[in-house]
Amino acid sequence: MKKIFILIFFLTYSVISNAHMAHYNKFNKIEMEILRDGEVIGYNFYFFKRDGDKIVVTNQIKLTVKLFGAKIFEIEGYGEEKYIKDKLISFNSKTLQNDKKKYVDLRYNKQTDKFDIQGSSYNGEASINNVIGNWWSHKILQTDSQISPVSGSIKEQIVTFIGKEKIELYGKTYEVEHFKLTSKDMSLPKDKRLNFDIWFDRKNSLILKVSYSRLGNWEYKVKSFE
Repeated sequence: MKKIFILIFFLTYSVISNAHMAHYNKFNKIEMEILRDGEVIGYNFYFFKRDGDKIVVTNQIKLTVKLFGAKIFEIEGYGEEKYIKDKLISFNSKTLQNDKKKYVDLRYNKQTDKFDIQGSSYNGEASINNVIGNWWSHKILQTDSQISPVSGSIKEQIVTFIGKEKIELYGKTYEVEHFKLTSKDMSLPKDKRLNFDIWFDRKNSLILKVSYSRLGNWEYKVKSFE
């Protein structure tokens, strides 16, 4: 029975992956709140624009962590993903993290069928099986590696299905699927590892909540979508 369940699960997610961008045709905006230890410290907004087979997803993020009234951590960034027929064509981002500039300039190379990346942490090629590690896209649950939207680094990952649950967000109850996303290489320093809990709403094709622990308990929650 366990083998049958696993087979059905992966067949289902294969279908989802093949029609990935079509699931986002109904969205114009996704708003996420960012919380640390239960306190709202910022936001992560995604905007969708369409022109025929082309979809552009822009990402705005801003957060500030304070201790005794003084800023100890701050991020402000902007990114833009361009897709044509579900294929990522380019991604560009600029991020200011504690006054340090980080960036990504990614382009699809037709000749090599790979991504060319110029980033603050990585310069080189990458397989087109990678996805940009932004929370608007459930495709991050279907790949074995992701590209950092802040620095361009490539991170191998393992996604584990935990089970079906119900969660409440902003007065609404959702039936979701709980996943664990971790780094494949657990020998990495803790501050470099992926270690996220993710709650996916299949009905709306949305990642509704993400949580992790790193100098506090962090949560990204979808407050609204339209």
